[in-house]
Amino acid sequence: MGQGVSAGRRGSLLVVGDVVTDVVARHRGPLAAGTDTAAAIRTLPGGAGANVACWAAYTGAADVRLLGRVGADAVAWHERELVAAGVRPRLVVDPQAATGTVICLVDTGAAAERTFLTDSGASLRLGPADWSDALLDGVDRLHLSGYLLFTESSRALAGTALAAARARGVPVSLDPASAGFLAELGVDRFLAFAQGLDVLLPSRDEACLLTGLPDPADAAAELSRLVPLVVVKAGADGALVARRGAVPTRVPALPVAPRDTTGAGDAFTGAFLAALLAGAGPEEAAARGCRAGAEAVRRVGGRPPHRDGGS
Repeated sequence: MGQGVSAGRRGSLLVVGDVVTDVVARHRGPLAAGTDTAAAIRTLPGGAGANVACWAAYTGAADVRLLGRVGADAVAWHERELVAAGVRPRLVVDPQAATGTVICLVDTGAAAERTFLTDSGASLRLGPADWSDALLDGVDRLHLSGYLLFTESSRALAGTALAAARARGVPVSLDPASAGFLAELGVDRFLAFAQGLDVLLPSRDEACLLTGLPDPADAAAELSRLVPLVVVKAGADGALVARRGAVPTRVPALPVAPRDTTGAGDAFTGAFLAALLAGAGPEEAAARGCRAGAEAVRRVGGRPPHRDGGS
């Protein structure tokens, strides 16, 4: 079981988001343009939404469900991987598009910095027709992957899910997912959607982009005037927990030598939500998120180990 798991396991989490196939290429030093660069390459299950669900299950959430969309080419594999991780998947099979694919270029230097090449494929073709309010039956929290906001159909689905959750009094969280895509979407459009959220979990870069403020603590406080609880993920600098415009609380990270930072933010989010479901306060939940992030960067890929101890 993952680090920071609470003794009690209760609460149900529904994650709506992307399920993709990750091709992780770990290389050392700069890429050699126009010729070969030696790399260790693995094909792994991924997707921000799916990763969050798996980490939530791994760190103690009793019931984790996932709504996603994949192509027929890889649906059986992704279902097996999710079930093995303790997640109950509801995967819509796209009749036209293949499963989304992300090529993760990971520099194996000290920072383990990564660059993504993304083909969203079927993952962001989720639409309102894929939603049913019955998906919220028995659910205590809804989490939306921010990638949903970056196409028209999946953005409409996110709006439908958010409205249904608010009608039932189910708290909703969202991770903005990508500073690059966020800039393309537009800050104003994102903030208009965020007004309906209960929890926002941006990275440091995303928080600063959304506010135009250079200091992450100031950005966290400003965003918490819009969303009641804001948790800014700051990598090796830990996390910032802000409520309703107040000065944020700093939660330290665990010192660790990173191997692959892919999915570290998803690990934080999954563990954070699992801790909230177990009754932890936001600061304790953020501490558990930091522990999961530290565990994630020691692994290749964005997922935790399977519950049975498998890879």
